Amino acid sequence: MFQYVRSVLFIVQMYIAMPIFGLVLAPWALFSRRGAYAACKGYSRWVFWTAGWMVGMKCEVRGEIPSGEALIAAKHQSFLDIMMIFTALPAGKFIMKKEILMMPVIGQYARLLGCVSVDRGKRGAAIEKMVADVEAGRSEPGQLIIYSQGTRVAPGVKMPYKVGTGVLYEQLNQTCVPVATNVGVLWPKRGLLRKPGVAVVEFLPAIPPGLSRDEFMSQLEEGVESRSDALMIEAGFNNVSES
Repeated sequence: MFQYVRSVLFIVQMYIAMPIFGLVLAPWALFSRRGAYAACKGYSRWVFWTAGWMVGMKCEVRGEIPSGEALIAAKHQSFLDIMMIFTALPAGKFIMKKEILMMPVIGQYARLLGCVSVDRGKRGAAIEKMVADVEAGRSEPGQLIIYSQGTRVAPGVKMPYKVGTGVLYEQLNQTCVPVATNVGVLWPKRGLLRKPGVAVVEFLPAIPPGLSRDEFMSQLEEGVESRSDALMIEAGFNNVSES
């Protein structure tokens, strides 16, 4: 019960802090992408810090973080992995569903960062537009982050990897860095309880360009899923075979 109360207080202050960071740094962010990065990373670090002392959750990033241009193909379990991956990268921007652009604060900053929106209801057209938008934004160097399963996936649940990641890998001809995580064990997709422990995102060995799409997708899924399972077991989750 005490952990539940702590969790609710943590969530409340986290959402109060979001518009404060957004508004205070808006004048800088509106005229400089550097300001937008500062606001988003500053807010994320606030969340990490308060999670540590309010609910006993430590946030840890492992692996070799890419500094140059790369495609980042990540496992997605909750809002926490978004903040952890983004804060770790020097110049990350997301491929995201277009509805997020309508959200207060988050949507405005997504635009300022140059994130790419996708209409998930129109698969073929969405992939074509995604590739075109990514190509149009390549003048801004950085790391393009895509969630290969297309949505948050609860620990233990298996969902297919979508072809969009493979299309981008082929079209961009860039190194792809997979990312595994266990954050959903401690910060679930749904519900208010935040659990104590170590939430991890881990940057895995890079996949070089030049593989066939099928070979790339197979290597990506196997690497991310097996390492995420290991990280979830490390966090105390044992039901990794649910489908």
